[in-house]
Amino acid sequence: MQAAWRVDEIEDNSVPETDAHVLLMSDIAGNQDREAFKALFLHFGPRIKSLMLKSGARPEQAEDIVQIVMMTVWRKVHLYAPDRGSVSAWIFTIARNARIDRLRRGSSQAYTDIDDLEIVSDEPDGEDRMFASQRTQKVAKALSELPEDQRQIIQLAFMEDISQSEIAAKLALPLGTVKSRMRLAYAKLKNKLEDLK
Repeated sequence: MQAAWRVDEIEDNSVPETDAHVLLMSDIAGNQDREAFKALFLHFGPRIKSLMLKSGARPEQAEDIVQIVMMTVWRKVHLYAPDRGSVSAWIFTIARNARIDRLRRGSSQAYTDIDDLEIVSDEPDGEDRMFASQRTQKVAKALSELPEDQRQIIQLAFMEDISQSEIAAKLALPLGTVKSRMRLAYAKLKNKLEDLK
């Protein structure tokens, strides 16, 4: 289950995405960790499909190539060397080669090499980082304005990933009180964070 927290950290930007990908690859290579592979698949699968569609593949071909690429990643993960390039560069090279192989077998029709296509970087640009920072500040401010009893329950639920019944036991409160405080906190946060949608 190591992969689950790494995926969460990718999504909340607490670990740089490229570092998390290397860790996921390590888990797959060392332990054949299916959760790590699932996380990698969920991240790269849609990107590979999008790239294949942009390069002229039909939707079913793009899906097939995604499957081929990700199965190649699973089988050859031990060949990945972080010092020779990023995980995304390695996976997109496999995708490029899979597409070329598919085209060679399938037809004599001319094709556009995906090296000529512009690949959108996974790295957030300056504007994205600025907006993420502003969102983080707004959320922190909204949390700090909650009454202590509500803030404590929200922090336990979302930052420590504790269920409502576990929170009730930990704080020696009735479950109904925990639910009520959580509902009140949600309503306040929703009002304060309406503009973040």
